[in-house]
Order: sequence, then C-alpha cells, then structure tokens
Amino acid sequence: MSESTADIGLSKDEKPVNDVLTLKRILWTVAQPILVLGSAFLVATMISDEWMNHKLYAVIMILLPVPLLLLAERIWTKRKDWLLKPHELYEDGFWLAFAALLWGPIISDAYRTPVSEGFRALRDRSSFDITIAPESAWGLVAGAILLRICASFPYYWLHRVQHESVFFWRMHATHHHITKMGCLRGDRTHPLEYLALGISTPIFLALLGASDDVIAVAAAFGMWNGKLNHSNLPLISMPVYDWIFATAQQHHCHHAHDRAQADSNYGCQIILWDRIFGTYCGDNEVGQIGAGKAVPLSIKEQLLLAFYPTKRLINL
Repeated sequence: MSESTADIGLSKDEKPVNDVLTLKRILWTVAQPILVLGSAFLVATMISDEWMNHKLYAVIMILLPVPLLLLAERIWTKRKDWLLKPHELYEDGFWLAFAALLWGPIISDAYRTPVSEGFRALRDRSSFDITIAPESAWGLVAGAILLRICASFPYYWLHRVQHESVFFWRMHATHHHITKMGCLRGDRTHPLEYLALGISTPIFLALLGASDDVIAVAAAFGMWNGKLNHSNLPLISMPVYDWIFATAQQHHCHHAHDRAQADSNYGCQIILWDRIFGTYCGDNEVGQIGAGKAVPLSIKEQLLLAFYPTKRLINL
C-alpha cells in the first residue's frame, strides 16, 4: 500500500484539512518566539552594525504592535467572548497613555529627568564589580536574556507576595480585575504597582552594570512579549522555549478566575523561576477571566482598589 499508517482511515477530503490544521498549529507555535526574539535580535543588529537608530526603532515598535495586534485579534480570535467592545478599547487606551506618562520620565533618554539620571548614577557607583556591555549582536541578545532572567528573580518574589498577602494584593488587584484578555491589557497597572514592580527592574539592571545598549535590547524583548502574553490570539507554547520564556498560554492561566490557575506563573517575561519554585501551571485552557466576582470595574474603582478597606476589596 502506498498510504502511510497515519493516512489509514482518512478520506481524501480529510487529509488536506488535517494538513492545514497542522500547519496552523506550527505557525501559532513559532509566532511568539519569532516576534519576541526576532525583535530583540533586530535591535541588537541595529546597534552593532549601526544601520538604523535603535531609538527610532523603539518609537516604531511602540506605535506599531498595538494596531497590528488589535487587527490580528479580530481576524484570528482565540475566544469570541474576549473581543472588546468600543468602550473597553477606549478604557485600554486610557491605561496605555497612563503607562506611557509614567514610564517615559523614568526610562527614556528624551526626558533626561533626575529619575532616569539616577539609574545611571546608581550603575556608575554600583559596588558590584560587574559590567554587562557586549558589542556584538549575539552578545547583546545574550546579555539581554541574561539580564531578563536575573531581573525576573526579584520580580517573581514581589509578584508572588502580592498574590499571597492581602495587603500587597491591593496594589496588584487592578491588573487582575479584567474579564477579557487583550493585547493592551498588560498596561492596566496601578501607579503603586509601578513603584513596587516597575522601578525594581531598572534598579536591578543598574546594579548589574548593564549598558544602555543591552537595556535597549531587553526592552525590545519585553515590548512584544508583554502584549502577546495578554493577547486574544490562539498562540501555542513552544516546547523548550517555554521552559525559560513566559508565553501567552501560560499567562492566560495567571489571569484565570480559578485561584489554582491565577496563583501560578508569576513570571510575566521569564517562566523559569515558576518551574524551579513549584508555581508553574501548564493548563492549555482557562475558563472565566478576572478576580473577585469577575465583573468589570470602572476606571475610578480600579484606581481606588489600593485604598479600599480589606473587606470591600475582597468582596468586589
């Protein structure tokens, strides 16, 4: 017989369908690693070969992913019940602008504020005799990945404490009071959480003596990964890659209403520490998304969550 064992029992119509499904699965498996690592490598080559200003690329990457991913979510929707209505998109736009206003003065060269200069001063005066400043493209990517892994260690424990302590949960609750996943939802973060989680990473990078170029490559990695991990796309975790790097499939579990899933996968960029410390969840599917009663909250309520009495916070 000329047919393979795998083809036995399949009609002529079923074989092409299975081939298409297999191809789609492969594409959705490699999509996230290609976009995330490819973006980081692209920035690294821009820096090492000086064929494009990486700051200009950063601006492009800030503006480009959002419309592309919003369109992709409409075409290749993972779950139709997660599709956002116009007022929900406007709300996400508010949080995106809010995040930009907070992050810009902290990490951007364009602002030249005492805060951004403070990180450089900390790096220059660090007592650690470490400098991570490679010049080749591969070296920059390797340095950026190393930094991401190291910086995610304190992030992992801070994030885990937020889930295990009601006192610290109040500043993190805003991020979990969403009932749908979407590429912009990663920016839904309370200002107090930026202080707890956001600033800790640049401080850690400064202490490690990371060069501006390495930080730029690490930022390119995070730019795509953060949006993809919250996206409403049928992304599939790639084996081996998903042992180190956090994926959308893993992060959807973290946003589940089911506490067994939500209290896991604390690494938003790097999943390695979850695997090491026993908080990893590899479920392929999640049910309801959200925290508490899993009902949408107004922007005002989301900003006030950090100041609510414990009883009211828990009963939302």
